[in-house]
Amino acid sequence: MAAPRPQSSLRGALCRQLLLTLVVFSFACEACKKETFIIPSKLEADKMIGRVNLKECLGSVDHIQSSDPDFRVLEDGSVYTAHAVVLSDEKRSFTIRLSDTKKQTQKEILVLLECQKKVLRKRHTKETVLRRSKRRWAPIPCSMQENSLGPFPLFLQQVQSDAAQNYTIFYSISGRGVDKEPLNLFFIERDTGNLYCTRPVDREEYDVFDLIAYASTADGYSADFPLPLPIRVEDENDNYPIFTEAIYNFEVPESSRIGTTVGVVCATDRDEPDTMHTRLKYSILEQTPRSPGLFSVHPSTGVITTVSHYLDREVADKYSLIMKVQDMDGQFFGLMSTATCIITVKDSNDNLPTFRQNAYEASVEENMVNVEILRIPIEDKDLINTANWRANFTILKGNENGHFKISTDKATNEGVLSVVKPLDYEENHQVVLEIGVTNEAPFTRDVALRMTTMNRAVVTVHVKDQDEGPECRPEVQYIQIKENSAVGSKINGYEAYDPESKSSSGLRYKILHDPKEWITINEGSGSVQTSKTLDREVITPKNELYNITVLAIDQDGRSCTGTLAVSIEDVNDNPPEILQDYLVICKANMEYVDISAIDRDSSVNGAPFYFSLANTSPEINRLWTITRVNDTAARLAYQKNAQFQEYFIPVAVKDRAGLSATKTLRVNLCDCTNPVQCRSTARSADVILGKWAILAILLGIALLFSILLTLVCGIVSARNKKAFPEDLAQQNLIISNTEAPGDDKVCSANGFMTQTVNNANQGFCGTMGSGVKNGGQETIEMVKGGHQTLESCRGAGHHHTLDSCRGGAVEVENSRYTYSEWQNFTQPRLGEKLHLCNQDEVHMPSQDYVLTYNYEGRGSPAGSVGCCSEKQEEDGLDFLNNLEAKFTALAETCTKR
Repeated sequence: MAAPRPQSSLRGALCRQLLLTLVVFSFACEACKKETFIIPSKLEADKMIGRVNLKECLGSVDHIQSSDPDFRVLEDGSVYTAHAVVLSDEKRSFTIRLSDTKKQTQKEILVLLECQKKVLRKRHTKETVLRRSKRRWAPIPCSMQENSLGPFPLFLQQVQSDAAQNYTIFYSISGRGVDKEPLNLFFIERDTGNLYCTRPVDREEYDVFDLIAYASTADGYSADFPLPLPIRVEDENDNYPIFTEAIYNFEVPESSRIGTTVGVVCATDRDEPDTMHTRLKYSILEQTPRSPGLFSVHPSTGVITTVSHYLDREVADKYSLIMKVQDMDGQFFGLMSTATCIITVKDSNDNLPTFRQNAYEASVEENMVNVEILRIPIEDKDLINTANWRANFTILKGNENGHFKISTDKATNEGVLSVVKPLDYEENHQVVLEIGVTNEAPFTRDVALRMTTMNRAVVTVHVKDQDEGPECRPEVQYIQIKENSAVGSKINGYEAYDPESKSSSGLRYKILHDPKEWITINEGSGSVQTSKTLDREVITPKNELYNITVLAIDQDGRSCTGTLAVSIEDVNDNPPEILQDYLVICKANMEYVDISAIDRDSSVNGAPFYFSLANTSPEINRLWTITRVNDTAARLAYQKNAQFQEYFIPVAVKDRAGLSATKTLRVNLCDCTNPVQCRSTARSADVILGKWAILAILLGIALLFSILLTLVCGIVSARNKKAFPEDLAQQNLIISNTEAPGDDKVCSANGFMTQTVNNANQGFCGTMGSGVKNGGQETIEMVKGGHQTLESCRGAGHHHTLDSCRGGAVEVENSRYTYSEWQNFTQPRLGEKLHLCNQDEVHMPSQDYVLTYNYEGRGSPAGSVGCCSEKQEEDGLDFLNNLEAKFTALAETCTKR
């Protein structure tokens, strides 16, 4: 129980001493709010432990001091360890003294440091206790100072294994710095486990060495697991910050606003990142030219900006800045380097072009055109041959009539004043112009606010007099003449004058051009008179002026030309005219037709028009009506009982002045759906033939009669001759499907041979062709004329014979048979023939065989040689005897039996 007393008395003495110190400090200087930092028990060098608010304690601080040399305080209140610190006690304190030399004020801030307390967690009864089977050796983390001065070998730490209590242990290491580059930098004492470094180390080359320590017995047994042994190299501020470029080049427009960014400079530091050794601060050491200060740099980012309005290229077009960068956040003990920054000031239009004089004078003779009369020089301080320097001249006043033009000489930048329209001395002896000048590029906004944007000068132009000829002014003079005026009517004409005397006396006049030669002019007075009757409607285009070119000549032969514009006053001498002559109305889909009219007179004597039926017959009045559509059109309509025919309808049309005309319209009321159908017929009816056309028609008719006569004669002669196949002369075999010689023929009353083909199919054959019955419709195939159906021959309600389809008539017993009579005659006989053939084919002669014909096309010129041949052709096969030898066998086969 007595042992704790000395310890408690010592603790009480320390408390009393601390209290006494605080009382003394409170009397010596005013204390500020204390700060408490919770820190680990072990701290490395240059480790930030916290930050205090210096400005809250003392507004202006120019000196900061720490009472504990193990700690240092920066200007922003950051507290760093100056060396590696180990807190032996749970608490530690020191004081920060703040001084303001200007106000002679001092204040102190008490800083308390407390160790982090480990919270011990109680083990639960159910939790298992983790036990390691073998104890591990674990030395504390090791570090060494970069570029250490020794002495070498430098002891770093001792490595020991727990197995050394029972065994003799030998230690060894491996890794980079031992058996890898850099070789032999570290070694360990084999018996003691002391680790040494043999030479200085550069952190920028090797920031950490990962060694592995081994513990083994004499017989080589590993007494412990290999131990990773990292050795960290503590950074030393041994590298200067270096700019990325030795010379920076930037550009900035002149007259830039404050805060305009010029460029960015950047530096790098090889020391350990995120430490005071690499915390860089930028600043400008020097500016050339020196005054005034125009630029600033951000201390952390290196951004260069403008700080003045007066950046003028005309004063200095380039600035050179010496830039400085320093680590340790710019503190005086930090390392620094410099670089050069060249800033080029770009030209902007901040200088107005100015005239050298305020007034100029020039002279020019009257009537001169496209002559240069004055050059006006200017001055501009901006960069030459740029848009900020090139001038634009403008005539502000005095050029309302457009006599002058001013341009810029690109080489000299002078204003060139020229005359582009003749001046008249009699009108103005002098002209005063106000000239303004600007640049091609617009002025900068700040300059435009400070001064006017245009310089002005006055130019007085003196006009010199000339002895000139007559003047035709105005060039176009107007007169009015009434249409259809009597020939010889006089009107005031064209008048010119002498500009010197302002008189027309002594001038002679001539007409240079008169399109219709309607006007003559008095040579002495210039008055005009009509030489012909004027017709307004002849002028093209209508309602335009009739222009006459007049020449005025003075006594010296000088002349001028002018135009006499004659306005012809319209007279109502043209009635309205209906445009249509012939009209077609399709009664099926048209109930009316529209007609329109025009009037060649002016609108005063023109529309609206009034349409009516003029002097029409009672029938026309009853069937036709006319109604108004608009001012120039009317609608002609018919009654429903009107017949299809062509009508002649007289229509009267009258203009607004009462002048009227009548026109007879041909209106064709037609049974059609399109007027073109009837119009083509009407056109052909209206054709008037000439003598040559009539002669051509007569010759054509004569030729047609000749052809018909030839055809008739040929037909008659053909009837009187015996029919032979057409290709007899060519000795060709007759086209036929006859496969047995001869047969029985049945002749109808009208001259055709008929024969049945089958019971199912009935047909007809003969010299005309062959027929096949399909679906009840019999067709006859013609030898010379294609093929037709019998029913088509009959027509609509008319009866035709079979011969009528051939284009001719055949008289048989002076009677004509119809199709039904011919069919009634042939059908029983064909059936009888077929019945006999079916009864006995053996005893039937070859002529009675029913022959089946193959279809070989229409219109065979040879005709049939079978059962339906004409009676006269029975004896007409003698021509087969005249065939060549190669046809003899075929001919014998055809004539067999």
